[in-house]
Amino acid sequence: MTVGNVGKRKALPSLSQLRAFAAVAEHLHFRDAAAAIGMSQPALSGAVSALEDSLGVTLVERTTRKVLLSPAGERLALRTRAVLEEVGALLEEAEAVRAPFTGVLRLGVIPTVAPYLLPTVLRLVHDRYPDLDLQVHEEQTANLLDGLAAGRLDLLLLAVPLGVPGVTELPLFDEDFVLVTPLDHPLGGREGIPREALKELNLLLLDEGHCLRDQALEICREAGREDAPVTTTAAGLSTLVQLVAGGLGCTLLPRTALKVETSRSNQLLTGSFAQPAPARRIALAMRTGAARAAEYRELAAALRTDLRALPVRVLDDAPEAGEV
Repeated sequence: MTVGNVGKRKALPSLSQLRAFAAVAEHLHFRDAAAAIGMSQPALSGAVSALEDSLGVTLVERTTRKVLLSPAGERLALRTRAVLEEVGALLEEAEAVRAPFTGVLRLGVIPTVAPYLLPTVLRLVHDRYPDLDLQVHEEQTANLLDGLAAGRLDLLLLAVPLGVPGVTELPLFDEDFVLVTPLDHPLGGREGIPREALKELNLLLLDEGHCLRDQALEICREAGREDAPVTTTAAGLSTLVQLVAGGLGCTLLPRTALKVETSRSNQLLTGSFAQPAPARRIALAMRTGAARAAEYRELAAALRTDLRALPVRVLDDAPEAGEV
């Protein structure tokens, strides 16, 4: 019988212990894991040790140089992430029961969108949803998707399509790319530039990890350029445009970024491509089946209205994409 063992049962793991172990399993580094979840390193180490004692297994193998998961740790890390995701869903469901557009909304935004669309987003939230606590996180696409899957983020604003299972896209608009050149470039200021012209350009791109870099390379491939035309890269669009102004090459900018980024220099010209011009699509993305899905759809509809003032093609009644 098991009745006699009830008094000997060890304490159940706490959420704090589970979060600590999940962070260590992800980063395989105690300092990085502690920073990721806002916990001191001694507290995190203690939480993992307490979890090991509670479960009666060794989860982490500690050496002077690195941290490894034990075989048991490898198995239980998957279960731990699943438990934390379910807890996050529980909290999200409870929050959704309250009045809509209240509480915290953690919005992730890619760097090539944030400076140009956030003014519209923030103004909309301030005016229409004053009780919503909007928290903005600017990160690259891969990190945003990880954050969405883990429950660290609620909603994303980024370029699509993503093609990620479990993520639903709410398309907002399409926008064309334009060519930014130095003053003395023969394509500077021209209209109707054929895509094939990209085959001969010294094209400056963002660093790896930016989706805009991947989009630019795909546009080059569609134009018939097979090599990766990369000699100089930059961490952000502002630096990229300044490199163009200095005569190091040309670059592609989305139209929403054009006014902000080219106003800083008088050494630039812009050219437009022949139709159909290369373009990107921007959307909100949420977890499929999110408890606050109705709010996110309403927010997307409101954004489409307010984004009409920008140089974009708003997608009215856009079909949702990416549901799996």
